[in-house]
Amino acid sequence: MSAVDIILAQDLAAFAFCWRLERRDGLTIGLTSHDRDLTIGGVLYKAAPGLVPSAISRGAALEPESMDLKGALTSDAISEEDLAAGKWDGAALLLMLTEWTAPGTLWLELMRGTLGAVEQQGDSFSTELAGPTSALAGPVAPETSPGCRARLGDRACRVDMALRRRVVRVSAVVGEGASISGGGLGAGLYVFGELRWLEGANCGMTQSIVAHDASMVTLADQPAFAVAAGTRALLTEGCDKQITTCSARFGNAANFRGEPYLPGMDLLSRYPGAR
Repeated sequence: MSAVDIILAQDLAAFAFCWRLERRDGLTIGLTSHDRDLTIGGVLYKAAPGLVPSAISRGAALEPESMDLKGALTSDAISEEDLAAGKWDGAALLLMLTEWTAPGTLWLELMRGTLGAVEQQGDSFSTELAGPTSALAGPVAPETSPGCRARLGDRACRVDMALRRRVVRVSAVVGEGASISGGGLGAGLYVFGELRWLEGANCGMTQSIVAHDASMVTLADQPAFAVAAGTRALLTEGCDKQITTCSARFGNAANFRGEPYLPGMDLLSRYPGAR
């Protein structure tokens, strides 16, 4: 009989939930429902007794798995400000079950997935976890489109992004505008691109760029937190997803993921002699 079977066969077992959360910027924390910290596999799971999962919906079929997660803001790593800024939206979560008298001996996976939008309610928060099978609810095949459906630099696009990113220092932020120290931004290179904050209160957060000139970029929205002069940021070039841009600027028309020459619905309204 294995150690897990022995634990589960006991009349009284000391179970504890363990959560491992990894934000999109790479920050990872561990939390446990036990009243003391647990160290398992080199990861410290800090005590968060107020954090509890709802009933977990799982099945052998392909229905989407789901779980609600509610808890108090008891962890220093999950601050009210970060929740409001959306830093934890889309974070990867792994829910495990262990026995706190022998942490790690029983290590049973209950659920994994990504967090939805995190809602704050006073001093507590709630969120819904979507399991891997939730992806099956999406379309089976992509819909046709005149513009490219790939993301610049992803596996479908395959454009090398090594020389299309640039670390800059932001000298000032006014509203959605961020002034770049030294300027020198190429015309139109970063439109539809991204700015990722590398330090400061916004560290790890990514914002879309809607316009720019040689020394200023216009973001889709204001940074969630104040930006100090000299804060470093990473600029990533963008793409307007047009076949002409893909061919002329990137030389990547062979990997264009769109149908620019496919007739649209207006073809149905045409008749002989119409121009």
